[in-house]
Amino acid sequence: MSVEPLSQKEIEERLAELPGWSLDGDRITRSYRLGSHFAATAMVVHVAQVQEELDHHSDLTLGYDTVTLSVHTHSAGGVVTEKDLELARRVEDLAPGHGAH
Repeated sequence: MSVEPLSQKEIEERLAELPGWSLDGDRITRSYRLGSHFAATAMVVHVAQVQEELDHHSDLTLGYDTVTLSVHTHSAGGVVTEKDLELARRVEDLAPGHGAH
C-alpha cells in the first residue's frame, strides 16, 4: 500500500466515500457514538485488532460512550496517505456491528 502523500483533491474525493470522516489539519478524523461504555470499549478492541493487521495505527480515544480516531502516516512525514484511508474504510465496515453511529 502506498505511503505517498495524497493531494488535497484526492483526500476530499476519498472522504466523500467515508461519511463522518473529515480532514483536520494533516489528519483524518471521525468520532462514533455507541450505546454504552462496554460497546465503545469492544469497538476499541476491534479497531486495535484491525490496526495490528494493517500495521498502521491511529490515535484512538475512548470516552464513556464514544470512540474517536485521528490518523495520518508518520512514515510519510505526518500526511494523509492511502494507508490512512484504508484504515478508515475498515473501521467504517466494523462500526455498524458495534451499534456505532
